[in-house]
Order: sequence, then structure tokens, then C-alpha cells
Amino acid sequence: MSNLLVIPARYQSSRFPGKPLAYFEDYNGKKISLIEKTWQLAQNLDFFEKKIIATDDIRIKEFCESFGAEVCMTSPDLKNGSERVAETQKLLKKNYEIIVNLQGDAPLTPIWVIRELVNELKNSDYDVATPVLKCDLESLRKLITDKKAGRIGATTVVFDRDLKALYFSKELIPYTNIDDLSKNNNFVYHHIGVYAYRSKALDSYISFSPGPLEKQEGLEQLRFLENNIDIKCVISSLKGNQFWELNNPSDIPIIERILKSNKNI
Repeated sequence: MSNLLVIPARYQSSRFPGKPLAYFEDYNGKKISLIEKTWQLAQNLDFFEKKIIATDDIRIKEFCESFGAEVCMTSPDLKNGSERVAETQKLLKKNYEIIVNLQGDAPLTPIWVIRELVNELKNSDYDVATPVLKCDLESLRKLITDKKAGRIGATTVVFDRDLKALYFSKELIPYTNIDDLSKNNNFVYHHIGVYAYRSKALDSYISFSPGPLEKQEGLEQLRFLENNIDIKCVISSLKGNQFWELNNPSDIPIIERILKSNKNI
């Protein structure tokens, strides 16, 4: 048994069509696409036997192959990244111990966060795990700014004392008094859109229909919770770096700034 890393990438997006092919300026001043930057990140992960990009769009396939990536074509009828990862595993016709979904809109995900995620799932009784970051005050203010501007941005999560996820939302949860922010009353956790699954969890996932919470929030991971499959939240550290996801075109300059300031990811 071994580990598989899948980068699901689709062209159609209500908030940012063609997002995987969007360009931004890297730390060295050179332009690079979002999907190629994510592929570069994947190449630094030495604990996967196989790494592959999964897409339903020929434009993305041909572009990714141009920089040397392995690509799997999946059905255009799939609803989200988890379904695309599940189909990829079936198409590869091999059993993997742990499958990681590294979504293409989080090129700032540190290597150690993914390593900790895999190790946590390997050594636990959970079938699904995902990393979370406690928001610092700057990140929290960014979330609040997005919300006030009507931008659908990052996802937040609440969990119990054993780190079992209770709920994920595109709203800011738990309730936060934005007029009285301090380190002492800030318990907001930012969900990083990376998942580690066991094969049986993915098999179950595609057997379920999307539930009302998944449909309303537009969050794929809620399908697990709605069907009584627990998700372990792995609290991660950025080790002095910053993190942000590319959800909207307005996130591009934020990503560019962070790439230039981060010490090491």
C-alpha cells in the first residue's frame, strides 16, 4: 500500500472561470500559472508514490502536459474535487493507503502541513483528515473585509475538544465581535482546502447524494458530516509564514505579496 496525491483542476468556476490557468508573479518576479505552481509544490513531497492532476478540460490537460505533469481525464459531470479524486483512484486501478486531495487554489500550503496531515491520518482511527490554521489578527481582518465586501472567500471550521469537525462554513464561525478583536478572544480557525482520505471513505463519498448543507454552503466536505463520517482537524502552524487561498481574482495580489515575504514553504 502507498500514498497517492491528486490535484483536481476544473476550468469552470462561478467565482473565477479558468482559475487553474490564471497567472501571478512568483517570488522571483517571473509569471507562473496557479496549476503549475501547485504542481511544483507537489514535486517537493517525497512521501507519495504517485502525483497526478485530474481534470475534465482539454485546455487544462494540454497545458499541464506542456510543463511535464501527469494528467488524468475525468468525467465532466463530477460535482467537486473529492468526486474527481475518487474517480481518479478508480481509473488508476490500484489500491492506495492514503489519498491526498491537494486543491489547486492553495499554492501557499507548506510542505510540513501536508506531511503532518498524512501522518495524522496514518496513525489515527479516522478515515478523513484536513488541516486548519488558527487565524492571526491580520488574517481575521482579511476574512472580515471579504465578508463586508460581499466576496465569498475562505472557509472557517469549528471542532470539538477531540478535534473532530463539527461544521465548516463560508460564514465566519464561531461568532466574532469584530469591534473587539484580540488574541484572547479569537478562536477562528481557517480551513486549508487539503484532504487526506482512506480509500473506503472516498468509496462511501461517491455513493452518497449531496445533502442540503453541502448544497447551501457549496462545501464538499459537508457530505461526509451529513453522512456520519467524522473528519479529523489537524491544527497546523505556518512557522512564521502567511497563508491565503486564491478564490477570487482580487486574491492574486495578496498571493504575490505573500510569496515574496514567506521565508520557506
